[in-house]
Amino acid sequence: MENSTSFKPSLRLMDATMLVAGSMIGSGIFIVSADITRNVGSAGWLLFVWLITGFMTLTAALSYGELSAMFPRAGGQYVYLKEAYSPLVGFLYGWSFFTVIQTATIAAVGVAFAKFTAYLIPQLSESLVAVDLGFVTISPAQLLSILVIVFLTYINTRGVNSGKIVQTIFTMAKLLSLLGLIVFGLFSLKASVWNENWKNAWSMHSLSANGSIASYTTIAALGAIASAMVGSIFSSDSWNNVTFIAGEIKNPKRNIGLSLALGTLIVTVIYILTNVMYTGVLSLHDIASADKDRVGVVASQHIFGSSGTVIIALLIMVSTFGCNNGLIMSGARVYYSMAKDRLFFKKVGTLNKNSVPGFGLWLQCVFACLWSLSGKYGDLLDMISFVVVVFYVLTIIGIFILRKKMPNAERPYKAFGYPVLPVIYIIMGIAFCLLLIKYKPAYTYPGLIITLTGIPVYYLIGGSKQRKAAELPVESL
Repeated sequence: MENSTSFKPSLRLMDATMLVAGSMIGSGIFIVSADITRNVGSAGWLLFVWLITGFMTLTAALSYGELSAMFPRAGGQYVYLKEAYSPLVGFLYGWSFFTVIQTATIAAVGVAFAKFTAYLIPQLSESLVAVDLGFVTISPAQLLSILVIVFLTYINTRGVNSGKIVQTIFTMAKLLSLLGLIVFGLFSLKASVWNENWKNAWSMHSLSANGSIASYTTIAALGAIASAMVGSIFSSDSWNNVTFIAGEIKNPKRNIGLSLALGTLIVTVIYILTNVMYTGVLSLHDIASADKDRVGVVASQHIFGSSGTVIIALLIMVSTFGCNNGLIMSGARVYYSMAKDRLFFKKVGTLNKNSVPGFGLWLQCVFACLWSLSGKYGDLLDMISFVVVVFYVLTIIGIFILRKKMPNAERPYKAFGYPVLPVIYIIMGIAFCLLLIKYKPAYTYPGLIITLTGIPVYYLIGGSKQRKAAELPVESL
């Protein structure tokens, strides 16, 4: 059968919403509250970090609704940046997306799946050695992570409907499971623990795993909040993946914006309720000192007893499996759009017989598997958050630019709360990035350096070619 020449719109509003929610919820909600608690030291500020992250995510999602309605085609954020700024800025996003943002996130989620599978099957532990190549050792957990990434890539090369079925099933399963965990946790709430945690809810200080406390100056407190938000932002990221797959969504001008709003709202509420539950069943010390930061495991053990470890391991396996399916499904559409603009390998800009970018999916798979060999979830998380927020800020500034640049363009939906909410997001995003540069430079420079290496790559490809490509009419996808 010959390759297809166009995407097939087959995703409904429900499917798009499941993609948003499913891509957001991985393993972070079960892990990062430990680091947040160590940074801020109190229940009130723990909830505040999740609330401010939720506010930023919802604000960005509602703002992206305008852009998705203006440019309802494959590529999403890459297209928005290219149209608002230039092909170079769009390319730098696509370059970062391929080298770090998407592929490293897929790897991080895959490694998390493997780590929690090892709870049930100890032979898959990351502490064991499956392959020793001399210059690098590979654990069974890393091999499992790679196997899952390859399997989900294969599923998605079979067509968007195959990926859609996996996404809907696993997203519904983890939403219901998370709600169940929250309900059982709230029923198991201990009044003494709750009262102790909330007694000095707004006293901010660092809280180490051994229980020692250190107070902050006002400026240092802002740095602590920014540091704490690295984890919550990573856990709330990938909501924009639905924009990448716009060419396969029915009535995209309506359904993309709606799915962004519904999906991010659902996940924000669930994340906040989960952390409320944590503060009702665990002391702050228990949260901060959870073994390997696995707060979800400790909470589940308090709620369900000895079977808690198995329950939470299964929940995280379902959660990360579904999350990675959404990431893998949507990511290759960005490289496809770049290739169509002559900014990536030509073959990536072709669709297979199932009307999906098969070559792009496999190329993404290879890079994600290479990232998986690092096996360091925390390092991947730290490196991604700064770059992600920089591009979110640039994209939302792009709304203002496009209103001036294309005043007469069709806008079926306009950014909610414009200009106030987008401006608030921009200010908060810039503040977050500046505070990270000052207080956690190791979290910022690796990802930033990788992004900037895209500049010579862009001109090496041929700047004149890209300028000519930008002048060509965009294909209807």
